[in-house]
Amino acid sequence: MKVKVTRKEHFNAAHRLFNPMWTDEKNTEVFGKCSNPHYHGHNYEMEVSLIGEPDPETGYLFDLKILSDLIREHILNAFDHKNLNLDTVYFKNLNPTAENIVVVIWQILRQHIDNKYELKIKLYETERNIVEYPAH
Repeated sequence: MKVKVTRKEHFNAAHRLFNPMWTDEKNTEVFGKCSNPHYHGHNYEMEVSLIGEPDPETGYLFDLKILSDLIREHILNAFDHKNLNLDTVYFKNLNPTAENIVVVIWQILRQHIDNKYELKIKLYETERNIVEYPAH
């Protein structure tokens, strides 16, 4: 009997999409306004889901308070009200696209959650721009 539990969180962050190997013109051509050298921000919504079998003694799949604490400690403290390009080690050499952000979040949390749980992250960059990892 597999069950999925989800914790929804929110963070605000600025970023700039650009490839340092390209000219400013090429970056603007590919990334448009998202390549603004003065950055821009988003109000990200994030869903962290775990899938597995509930513990027969507690009935819990995973204590959502513990999941909330993990997210706060490892994701929100690192990303919320930060410039992802300048204030985090994760995007010093990685373009902070929504696709890369969701994979980084997954990689960070995967280190702190037992592999017996399937981990899925859904990141809403805007109401209409949503990325998920893993994609299956």
